[in-house]
Amino acid sequence: MSANSDQVPTLTLNHGVEMPALGYGVFQTPPDETVTAVEAALATGYRHIDTAAAYGNEREVGEAIRRSGVDRADVFLETKIWISDYGYDATLHAFDKSAGKLGVEVIDLLILHQALPSRFDLTVDAYKALETLLADGKVRAIGVSNFMPEHLDALLAKTTVVPAVNQVEMHPYFRQPDVLAADAAHGILTQAWSPIGGITFYRDGEHTSTLQDPTILGIGSTHGKSAAQVMLRWHLQQGRSAIPKSVTPHRIAENFDVLDFELTTDELAAIDALDTGVRGGPEPDAITLETFGRDIPEA
Repeated sequence: MSANSDQVPTLTLNHGVEMPALGYGVFQTPPDETVTAVEAALATGYRHIDTAAAYGNEREVGEAIRRSGVDRADVFLETKIWISDYGYDATLHAFDKSAGKLGVEVIDLLILHQALPSRFDLTVDAYKALETLLADGKVRAIGVSNFMPEHLDALLAKTTVVPAVNQVEMHPYFRQPDVLAADAAHGILTQAWSPIGGITFYRDGEHTSTLQDPTILGIGSTHGKSAAQVMLRWHLQQGRSAIPKSVTPHRIAENFDVLDFELTTDELAAIDALDTGVRGGPEPDAITLETFGRDIPEA
């Protein structure tokens, strides 16, 4: 039986806003599957939904929330600005596009999707637009995604509001201790995308998966839990937010059912020790407008 939404740990962001630690993500979820999947997540008990302008499914996320019967005030809604909409005025307009598609007046957490090191001036201007949206009450919290420590330092040197969240690739095979340390030093919450290592990995030329890792499976066996549940519990116990994704109803429910057991200090350390230092997603410094730019439609 899945836990109730009121049992999910709540994290207080540096702006004082409270956010459910466990979220439901819709990265790569086709628009025609998004409404059903988000409705299933909300029915399961999730109250934190993470989407992005670049995912192309914000409209369907908004529709699912309206159909769910769950009060909008009870759903923490997070979305992201894509690099093609960086720049002060462009980012203000990007908010209008996202809010319009989601069908909301206020977005709970709005973050920059990438650091865009090749045009960091645009990144800074985009973040200043987020600061304006925060001051105007159009968003409740602001943050960043895929920012490395040097990107955070460069941003903080030219802006006023410390990001509430830094959403980065993070799982047992890629723990990013330098990012964890930098986020903690600045009072920024680390949020994990790919929290159960869903990205494909190759070790010594062979495919490997966190879901088949003997250490994680062994810990799961001790607690009567799956490898995915162990990894999500690992994030939560170490004070992170985690954004698992699935369109399969039983997996959506399984990923939520992580609140009734506790990992020991030794088990947490054993999972930490699995870190390979190998990134599965794109290198943040490789993100450029030329390679990754794409128009975000008005509607």
